Amino acid sequence: MAETTRKRLGELTRGVFAVLIDLTEPLPVSQVLELAAERVPPTPFEQEMLPKYPKIRRFDNTIRFATVTTVKAGWLVKAKGEWLLTDEGRTAYYTFPEPEEFRREAERLYRAWKETQPETPEAEVEVEPEPEVPEDDAGNTFEEAEEAAWGEIRGYLATMPPYDFQNLVASLLKAMDYHVLWIAPPGPDRGIDMIAHTDPLGTSSPRIKVQVKRQADTKISREGISSFVGTLGSQDVGIYVSAGGFTAEAEREARSQEQRRVTLIDLDRLVELWIEHSAGLDDADRQRLPLKPIYFLAPRE
Repeated sequence: MAETTRKRLGELTRGVFAVLIDLTEPLPVSQVLELAAERVPPTPFEQEMLPKYPKIRRFDNTIRFATVTTVKAGWLVKAKGEWLLTDEGRTAYYTFPEPEEFRREAERLYRAWKETQPETPEAEVEVEPEPEVPEDDAGNTFEEAEEAAWGEIRGYLATMPPYDFQNLVASLLKAMDYHVLWIAPPGPDRGIDMIAHTDPLGTSSPRIKVQVKRQADTKISREGISSFVGTLGSQDVGIYVSAGGFTAEAEREARSQEQRRVTLIDLDRLVELWIEHSAGLDDADRQRLPLKPIYFLAPRE
C-alpha cells in the first residue's frame, strides 16, 4: 500500500516506543494510541476509518500491525490490553534512531523468530517487499477483543463495593480448597479482612491472614506491606489483594521477608486465579464475577 511505506511503519513504531520509553509499568493500548498520535500525527489517509470497520481508524490499525514485528523481536510486550517495552526494546530505540533502519532491524529479528516456528501456509507479516498493512487482520482483531474484555473486567471490579470485593476474594479462596473461617464485618478491620486455613477446623498450620483493598487508583506502598507483615505471627502466611496493585518497593518488601511469607495479588492475577479455579465455584459465588468464554479465530504464530 503506497500510503504506508517501511519508513512510515518505522516512524509510527518509534512513536509508540517514545510513549513507553520511560515507563516501568504497562500502559493501556487506548492511551498508547492517543499519545502516539500526538507524537506522530496521523496523515489524512491514516485518519480515515476502515471500510469494513467504520469505528476503527487506519492509524490505529496500522500501529497494531506495525508493532507485531517488535513483539516477535522481543522489544515490546502486549498482554491483557496493555503494552510495555522490554530492556531490549529501549536499547533498540536508541541504537536505531532512523525509522527505516529501526523497522528493518525489527523485521530481521522477526524473520529469525519465524524460522524457529512450525511452517504455516503464509507469514503473519510480510516483510519483503514493502510491507502492506492488512485492514481485516486476525491479529489486530485478537488484540482489540482482548483489550475490550480486560478493560470491561477491570472496570467492573474497580467499581465493585468494597465488601462485595472482599466476599469475591473469600469465594476464590474457597474455590481453591481453603477454608475461610472468619471474614471481617463492616467497620475497622485492624489490618486483617479474613482468616483461612487448610483444614475445616483450623487446627493445622499455617494460618492464612488476608488483607483486601479494592481502591483501584491506589497502589499499596512498602509501608502498607510492612504494616501487614506486622500482623502476622510466626506460623502465619499472608495474602495481600490489591485492585490498585503494588509499588515496586512494596513488591521488594514482600520478597525480602524470610520469617513471614507474603503473597501479593493484583487485579490481573486475581482474575487469572478466578478463571483457573472457576470449576470450584458454586453457582452463587460464580455470579460475583460472571465470566463467559467466547471463541474466535486467533492469529497464527
